[in-house]
Amino acid sequence: MSEMARLREAIVEFARSLFERGLTHGATGNISVRLEDGGTLVTPTGSSFGRLDPARLSRLDADGRLVEGDRPTKEVSLHRAFYETRSTAGAVVHLHSAHSVALSTMPDVDPDDMLPPLTPYAIMQLGKVKLLPFFVPGDPGMGEAIRGLAGKRAAVMLANHGPVVAGRDLVSAVNAVEELEATARLALLTRGLGARLLTGEEIGRVVRAFDVEWE
Repeated sequence: MSEMARLREAIVEFARSLFERGLTHGATGNISVRLEDGGTLVTPTGSSFGRLDPARLSRLDADGRLVEGDRPTKEVSLHRAFYETRSTAGAVVHLHSAHSVALSTMPDVDPDDMLPPLTPYAIMQLGKVKLLPFFVPGDPGMGEAIRGLAGKRAAVMLANHGPVVAGRDLVSAVNAVEELEATARLALLTRGLGARLLTGEEIGRVVRAFDVEWE
């Protein structure tokens, strides 16, 4: 199997797993992988994660032009913005996962660091998660907002919309976005109950132990 065929199959496999576990639904969400030639392989617009065809994934060249497959997701600007600003980004996953979206609607969420430090794992895999303002789906402004972060964040939350996470490869991006959703769920479950959060000193120990980007 060629590397391109392997990547196509991997995107379909991970997308189906996310869909079957309810982490995105209907025709929501999108996934991309950076290719060696600087282009991207991305899920098509209007497609369901549960019914992707590897042969119909959208292949874009380094300039973002469609060279093969169906028309790409209308939110491709999100993916390109991460690739342009984070040299380590090899894959990007965007979901409409329910607990993450719910947490983004809470009025007291810190927009610079929206996940409470309940466990070390979100810190290890995500760093600080930036809450971006609301954009109409497909608005190129989403990409511009990510570029405005100058590559300093691996994960953002689009307010009232969903998380977008970049990882070194597809496996790490999927693992990280799943951790974001799990932490958002914990935050809602413990909301108002006086849960013990990690202290600043404890967070610092995690950051140093795992060389986490923490700005």
